[in-house]
Amino acid sequence: MSTPESLLTGVIDIGSNSTNLLISRHGHTLVREQKITRLGAGVLRTKILSTESMENTLQQLRHYSSVLTEHGVTNIHVVATAAVRHASNGTAFLAEVKSIIGVDPRLISGEEEGRLSFIGAQQQLPLPNNPQLIAVFDIGGGSTEIAVGNPTGTPRVISIPYGARSLTEKEIHSDPPRPEELTNAIGVIIDEVDDALREIPELADCDEIIGVAGTIVTIAMVELGLTEFDVNQLHGFLLTRDAAEDVFRTLATEALRDRLFNPGLNADRADVIVGGCCALVAIMRKLQRSHIIISTASLLDGVVATEAS
Repeated sequence: MSTPESLLTGVIDIGSNSTNLLISRHGHTLVREQKITRLGAGVLRTKILSTESMENTLQQLRHYSSVLTEHGVTNIHVVATAAVRHASNGTAFLAEVKSIIGVDPRLISGEEEGRLSFIGAQQQLPLPNNPQLIAVFDIGGGSTEIAVGNPTGTPRVISIPYGARSLTEKEIHSDPPRPEELTNAIGVIIDEVDDALREIPELADCDEIIGVAGTIVTIAMVELGLTEFDVNQLHGFLLTRDAAEDVFRTLATEALRDRLFNPGLNADRADVIVGGCCALVAIMRKLQRSHIIISTASLLDGVVATEAS
């Protein structure tokens, strides 16, 4: 006989900018936590995970381990993404992760990351007009995944090697950013989307685009002026291109010390949000989209759905 604890699934996503936890029962969220840990800081340049960023992440994982224990979760899955993929000391770091959580973490490819985000993004998300072809954009800290396909099918995936953190570190060096830095950052992503369109031409013809993960949700929160995360207002919210451009102009023209006062912007994300904005507006400009649909579900939910199937 199944016990209540056996019905629980815990998933940890070790990302390049944040470390995330989801505990669910039959697909219903019980706990969802996120912490900016900056694991990918400097990896684009050094190709190693720094001692400080690893310790920040491991400390958060110790907290998540206690939360999982408190809830009696034994079905636990841990995935790691771009920062660990690109770091020469990633394997040693994952060994430390296992010693804390007690399960083998899985280093997933950009393609698998995009597939899981494609599945996760659609969880409990009403899609208007019964779209036949959708794209899911996951702007992470170290990479951006583009998944294109029928909502119930297996998507084709492209992984772009730039997310909010890595794009910021590559192109944005001034405070506030200089206009040419912003132009260059946008150009980097437009070039990558050009390549994606050549590989997946149907991306240009998607009925709807869904945006997931911290950068995109934060931009929506700033647009709405939310001082606290509210899934009811955010999940399914239509973020227009005009609104995304407006948030971009506001945040990109402010110094970091002033940017912190924008409602909806987590102080820990303020240092890389402009790079994330550059990625989003570049995507919307290149694809000439009037809006995207925001999903507060993510790769975590994709892992849960995949394990349940």
